[in-house]
Amino acid sequence: MMKDFILPDIGEGIIECEIVEWLVKEGDHIVEDQAVADVMTDKALVQIPAMYSGVVNKLYYEKGDIAKVHEPLFSMDVDGAAPNESTDEVTEQAPVAQPSSGEAVDFILPDIGEGIVECELVEWLVEEGQVIVEDQPVADVMTDKAMVQIPAKYSGTVVKLYYAKGDIAKVHTPLFSVERSDATASTETPLASAAKTPVSQTPKAAATGSDKAIKSSGKALASPAVRRVAREMNIDLSLVAGSGKKGRVLKEDLLNLNQSGNTQTNEKEQEAPVLAVTAQDKTTPIRGMQAAMARQMQDAVSTIPHFTVSDEIEMDALIAARKMLKPEFEKLGVKLSFMPFIIKALSLAMTQFPVINSRVNESCTELTYLGQHNIGMAIDSKLGLLVPNIKNVQSLSLFDVAKRAQELVELGREGRVPAADLKGGTVSISNIGTLGGTTATPVINKPEVAIVALGKMQKLPRFDENDNVKAVNVMHISWSGDHRVIDGATMVRFSNLWKSYIENPLKMLTELR
Repeated sequence: MMKDFILPDIGEGIIECEIVEWLVKEGDHIVEDQAVADVMTDKALVQIPAMYSGVVNKLYYEKGDIAKVHEPLFSMDVDGAAPNESTDEVTEQAPVAQPSSGEAVDFILPDIGEGIVECELVEWLVEEGQVIVEDQPVADVMTDKAMVQIPAKYSGTVVKLYYAKGDIAKVHTPLFSVERSDATASTETPLASAAKTPVSQTPKAAATGSDKAIKSSGKALASPAVRRVAREMNIDLSLVAGSGKKGRVLKEDLLNLNQSGNTQTNEKEQEAPVLAVTAQDKTTPIRGMQAAMARQMQDAVSTIPHFTVSDEIEMDALIAARKMLKPEFEKLGVKLSFMPFIIKALSLAMTQFPVINSRVNESCTELTYLGQHNIGMAIDSKLGLLVPNIKNVQSLSLFDVAKRAQELVELGREGRVPAADLKGGTVSISNIGTLGGTTATPVINKPEVAIVALGKMQKLPRFDENDNVKAVNVMHISWSGDHRVIDGATMVRFSNLWKSYIENPLKMLTELR
């Protein structure tokens, strides 16, 4: 028996996610708790496990699609299920197969506003037994923000109204059921519909009264997926004559329009000679980790007064120390880079300058000095910028720091860092030098109060104590601080202490416990 797997809640406030990778394919036999898909929210990469054992029947989304929480993700034939066992609820916007004509289907109350989870049934505009048509207003509902009118998705006869006037209806639950009369026509795929009625052959459809209303209002009938494609192709939907029912714009209409070069402009523009081919702009949505980073950076820059202190660090002594310890670490399965030394030196310096490891409240009336040194490392992952942090560096050995850093880098590059490792950071390191950068003005990772950018290492001429020129391995560093709680002199003194540990690694031994 076929069941729909409903995408569950995957985080507080998360209502949608991007399909990063399907880990199964249609026809695969899967077992309970087997990983089925990797999905990306605006906070982290999440792996979705199977709820039942059975055979995957249909994947409702493709890689890169946006899936909604509480809607079907895939369907499967469940092992051992009785033939007459009821199936899981199917939600209103899911890309599932159409029911047959005459079958009663539930209309699922869709998302009606960001953060809206319920609404009051103000007025039914139809009654049980009434024949309705697609897009006809069915009910007026009141959210905590506005009055919203709910249209019918299908034509047919209203079978049952699940709520009475004044009741509270929940989003993603059935609002009413309808016995469909248009199912046979609606099962036609958009591709077949477009093939029978191409864009260039729709003047009769465009001449109907309903379609005139659509054109005059400046609004087009189209699904969210089609609207997204239109944005990516930079096409104004209000200028497209749709080939679907009631003038609905289909994906194929956009593709045919783009191929033919027909932009639905005014008559004079259509008759103008084409002098050159101009590349079109492409607009893509900002989502997932990129969207989260955009919000975080915007908030940090707009609320924290930044200032930057730059310096250079001579790396020769650290290069020698790493060379000596590297074989010992490798015997224990850990690759030793410069980063563990830099992180441990940072923790030692923060012990003497605790303001670098502090938090300021939103009204800037209180300063909290944090006991834990949770030092973050910015990682350029395949999903975007991630900043996992090593917890309690003040209590870890150099080997412990190196081992944990290696684990986080490996997880980060695959975008699989656990959410707990992305939270609770107290200060961050951005290693722009791995990409070739020398200096930077890093943006503080709010609510932290400081961040440092490490530049690439360069062999440069410098004078020794006898004024002789020598070759020195130099790394430029740039600190950004929150000027509300850190002044320039404090930042310089702190940076000098940190720098002294890196330039003289043996000095760290005097501070280790």
